[in-house]
Amino acid sequence: MTNPFIGSWTYRSLLNDPDVDTAFNDLEFGRGTLVITETAPAELGGTIGGPGWSLDLRGSFEFGSPMAVRFQGKGVVGGEQWIYDYIGWLVPVWPSSTDELQTTAFVGSVTRTIPHSSSGGGTSPAGVVASFYATRQG
Repeated sequence: MTNPFIGSWTYRSLLNDPDVDTAFNDLEFGRGTLVITETAPAELGGTIGGPGWSLDLRGSFEFGSPMAVRFQGKGVVGGEQWIYDYIGWLVPVWPSSTDELQTTAFVGSVTRTIPHSSSGGGTSPAGVVASFYATRQG
């Protein structure tokens, strides 16, 4: 069986705000392109990034139902170290759907592992957790 996580993905993450009245645009935590490569059997590499930021990935995947992926992203952004940890699960194929109606995706959770400066001049603290989803490109 081939590794279904290898490839290019559109990545979006959202803050886990329980207030249903929070505007959807105010929930955005991050977005970018996720490129996953296989560096060895069951070991992953690659990058995640967007305008003005990029992190190198290192992690692994495991078979199961659903299949799981876990990786860490590290990089220097704006002169400081960024580290994020990710865990995700492949969304199963729905039997009543079709290739035209269901895009391959995985969903999961991301946490900021170390603090870094925010674009607003403050500090983005470690420990913040957001939910993410990634959809296969092409």
